[in-house]
Amino acid sequence: MRRYFFMLCMGFGTVAFMQAQPQRGSFPWWESPLAKSLDLTEVQNRQLRTTVAEYREKLRDLREAVNRAESDLESIFNEETVDQRQATDAIEQLASARSELFKTTSQMDLKLRMVLTAQQWQILRSQQRPGRGPGQPRRRGPGGPKGPVIGSAITKQQ
Repeated sequence: MRRYFFMLCMGFGTVAFMQAQPQRGSFPWWESPLAKSLDLTEVQNRQLRTTVAEYREKLRDLREAVNRAESDLESIFNEETVDQRQATDAIEQLASARSELFKTTSQMDLKLRMVLTAQQWQILRSQQRPGRGPGQPRRRGPGGPKGPVIGSAITKQQ
């Protein structure tokens, strides 16, 4: 019974967390004015664009899978009588979808990082707002479009 209660609380907490929204005007670091300060070469710019294009469709599909899994879980929680097995399966599906999205995003982050020199990476890290960009989890705030939180596997080292 405690396990079910814990899973239910985690599910509600997860659904509530995922309802947060990104700030307006947020865009990836490689498309921001910040990228200009890195003094990227044309070859580096081309490599960044190619990498992003390489991952774009797969990330879109994975985000859709997360959104579907979230919707399925929310529907189950909103039923008059919740089927524990069905809810558990939906939680597993959501966890799996998020895991795959996180892994793929982190792989893209790694490829993007490999394009930069050590000095460019340090400049990028020093100029990022807290909680934004590679090396830091991506968060959402009020006023932006809905969508899953996408994190980076590279952790910020302080």
